[in-house]
Amino acid sequence: MKNVIRVERAVLNISQAELAERVQVSRQTINAIELGKYVPSTTLAIKIARVFAKKVEDIFELDDDD
Repeated sequence: MKNVIRVERAVLNISQAELAERVQVSRQTINAIELGKYVPSTTLAIKIARVFAKKVEDIFELDDDD
């Protein structure tokens, strides 16, 4: 699953740690999601999208092999 979390964090000028605190997960979880090593739960995906005031599908996109 692809995502644009890193780009959206840059727009808001927030760190992985700040995003993690806002959505109540560890910084390592945010890092793993950004790197595509971890697929977030629906709840977490919605929380992340809300931080950026975007739709979930604006932040996450399925790969062809997903």
